[in-house]
Amino acid sequence: MDSPEFATSGRSLKRSPGSPRTLFSSAMTVVAFLCAGLALIPLAAVMIYVLINGASRLTPSVFLELPPAPGLAGGGFGNAFLGTLLTVGIASLMAIPFGIIGAIYLSEFGRDTKLAETVNFLTNVLSGVPSIVIGAFAYAVVVLRTGTFSAVAGGFALAVLMLPTIVRTAAEALEAVPNEYRQAAIGLGSTRLQTTLKIVLPSATPAIVTGILLALARAAGETAPVLFTASFNRFWNTTLWQPTATMSRLVFDFATSPFKAQQELAWAGSLVLVLLVLITSILSRMVIKRR
Repeated sequence: MDSPEFATSGRSLKRSPGSPRTLFSSAMTVVAFLCAGLALIPLAAVMIYVLINGASRLTPSVFLELPPAPGLAGGGFGNAFLGTLLTVGIASLMAIPFGIIGAIYLSEFGRDTKLAETVNFLTNVLSGVPSIVIGAFAYAVVVLRTGTFSAVAGGFALAVLMLPTIVRTAAEALEAVPNEYRQAAIGLGSTRLQTTLKIVLPSATPAIVTGILLALARAAGETAPVLFTASFNRFWNTTLWQPTATMSRLVFDFATSPFKAQQELAWAGSLVLVLLVLITSILSRMVIKRR
């Protein structure tokens, strides 16, 4: 039975295509889709332009050969690709353990303490520091003390860059675990440390892995930190304590080169970096979806 209000006013709950509210809603929907399309135009333009210029030069041989001398054709960026893996690997070994330990302290053991507030504040400040400043800091701490540019120095700079991202994402992931899990574990006789390591941390692992992948993607494409620390090398690395070529530095140097072969390698290297970021983003989405 209709309510008296609707019976007297003659209003209906059916949607009217010609009503002002429906027209306004449809117009705003169209505007939202247009804005989303405009936001995707720069990304699509970069992807298409890099793909057109770099795909033709991207062959398996470029991952196995050294950069060509100025004026010569052919060659590849095998040493730079290996150098990127070395520096990012060293950065991961430094940043991931400390980042997760710091996140565990902030979310599980140091809540509402002055030390935790200080660490949170410093983490937020560090996440906003320009990467070139981090590179200068790593140069002063590692390069000047060891007397040489190296993959270790580059890894240290990238680790400092990755650390705030890992700490913040891991802390948020741990805090998102329901308190009922902790209470149930403690009620069964587990200590706080056992509860954290065996219950809370495994539950938050997918989100933590997502944050780590995003930090790795950012570190692999950074140029400023490696300018001051890893420098560049046109040959294969024999030790970790020598100048090391990276993909970002190779693109930075070869993109402005007057030689066509080096420009082609710069475009191919750009495509590799874009694909690395794309792959890590897809992996992070898969981890979240599985969770």
